[in-house]
Amino acid sequence: MERKIKTPCVGICSTTYGDEVCRGCKRFQHEVIQWNSYSDQQKEIVWNRLEALKVQIMKTKFNIIDESKLKSSLDTYNINYYSAVDPFCWVFDLFKQASQSIKDFEEFGLKYLLEEKISPEEIKKNLEEELFVLSEAHYQRYFKLEEHFREKP
Repeated sequence: MERKIKTPCVGICSTTYGDEVCRGCKRFQHEVIQWNSYSDQQKEIVWNRLEALKVQIMKTKFNIIDESKLKSSLDTYNINYYSAVDPFCWVFDLFKQASQSIKDFEEFGLKYLLEEKISPEEIKKNLEEELFVLSEAHYQRYFKLEEHFREKP
């Protein structure tokens, strides 16, 4: 199944202000700049990294107790999601696109795992920040370190 969305870009690019990781889409600066010249395989590698980080984050906060209910709710609320990825990515997309519509997690086939009770809007904010922190750590570990060793004689 082909992705409905061809780029992770969300129209809030902080790389133009010097960020090495975009605060909007969480891609690295060089990925944002070179995206249109990437092959489909290169783009898929970026998508896979972002999706793996989302799954990692969401599994610590939610259980999906009814996947069909989740999918049905996403369709009802017109949430854009890519059905070929892990359903935890769908949950991330739900919060990103419609946190203000969430009143009861069970309505979406979800069980919240954390004891701290916070609003869906606050969860959304925390998810975005955690994805940014993980993306930044990935960049520092795998790209910044590589640059550091390339610069040494």
